[in-house]
Amino acid sequence: MSAPEVTADPRDRLVEMVPSLRAFALSLCRNGAQADDLVQETILKAWSNMDKFDPATKLEAWLFTILRNTFYSSLRKTRREVQDTDGVHAGAQFDKPEHDGRLAFKDFERAFDKLSPEHREVLILVGASGYSCEEASEMMGVAVGTVKSRASRARKRLAELMGLAEGEDMLPRADGATAAVLSRPSTVIAA
Repeated sequence: MSAPEVTADPRDRLVEMVPSLRAFALSLCRNGAQADDLVQETILKAWSNMDKFDPATKLEAWLFTILRNTFYSSLRKTRREVQDTDGVHAGAQFDKPEHDGRLAFKDFERAFDKLSPEHREVLILVGASGYSCEEASEMMGVAVGTVKSRASRARKRLAELMGLAEGEDMLPRADGATAAVLSRPSTVIAA
C-alpha cells in the first residue's frame, strides 16, 4: 500500500469516507438509524476538531477511532439511563422528609392543646374518630346543630392557631390523623 495522499484540507475527503464509516457503525450498533446518527456525529466531531488531525496519519483510522469512541461513550451513557416514560421509577425515588411530618405534628399538637375542651372533643369525635355529627351529638348530649357549629368554629380556630391563612389548604401539610381532624364535613351550620 502506498502512503496516504496528503491534501491541503482533509475535510475534502470526509464525504468519500462515509460508506466505510457507515459499514463500521452498522457492525457496532446493528441498527441503520443509529448507524446513520453515529456517522453524522463522527463527521461533525471530525469537522470541528480537524485542527487536531495529524495529516501524516490515515484519515480513515482517525475517523474510525472517533466513531468507535462515540459509540462506546453513548453505550455507557444509555446503560446508566433508565426508561421511565410514565414516571413510575422517578416517583419511587421520592421520599418525603420525615422531619417535616414530625414538625407539622408538633405544630398541630401545640395548637390543638390551646383549643377549649369542647372544641377538642368535637374534633376528636367528628374528625379523627370519624363519627357522624348525629352520633357525636348523642355522645356529647347536645343538638346536632351544636356539634356542627362547634366543629366549624374549632376547625377555624385550629387553623388560626397553626398560622394558616383563610382558604389555605390544610391537608397537604398534615399527616393522616391531623388531616382527619381538619377535614370539613359536607354540611356545617354557622353558629
